[in-house]
Amino acid sequence: MKSIKNILILLVIIAILPIVAQAQFLQNASRSLFSDVKANKIGDAVLILIVEETKANNSANTDTKRESKYDGSVGFEAGTSGGTYSGNIGTGNKISGTGETNRNETIKSKLTAKVIEIDEVGNLKIQATRTTKINGEQQTITLEGLIRPVDINSENMVYSYNIMNLTLIIQGDGSLSEVQEPGLITKFLRYLF
Repeated sequence: MKSIKNILILLVIIAILPIVAQAQFLQNASRSLFSDVKANKIGDAVLILIVEETKANNSANTDTKRESKYDGSVGFEAGTSGGTYSGNIGTGNKISGTGETNRNETIKSKLTAKVIEIDEVGNLKIQATRTTKINGEQQTITLEGLIRPVDINSENMVYSYNIMNLTLIIQGDGSLSEVQEPGLITKFLRYLF
């Protein structure tokens, strides 16, 4: 009786083993044995290397001058007294202006994004949020955009400059951010003027 029970358990295990092996094979069937693992479906993760550098310079000079001058004189003599009268009329204006703006920005960071959608041509829509808090200062990075599967390198990474329609928001909140904000009176005066 005991041996029949053991034989039945062995037969059940032998019957289930190919099903388990087949399920494992099906799970890995979508991955190639010869290619690297890259994000290709909804829910996959991809590493984003944020490398953004922006430089903008603009300068303008204006110098204009306009001058009009009218001179005239009148002389007459009558008797022993005579006189000469003269007058001047003049107009002029001068405009001078100088302006210059410079802006340099460099952002470097890494974060992992999740594939949330695949569009009709196969591009992957990604979304990522990372929040860090150090000494009461909280920084949040939010990223969203579209990546082409060909831009994902062999290490499952994409550079931020390869992301289409990139939306990158970096916000800070804490004591350092509060110190950099203008005071209440300044905010009020800006509101009025």
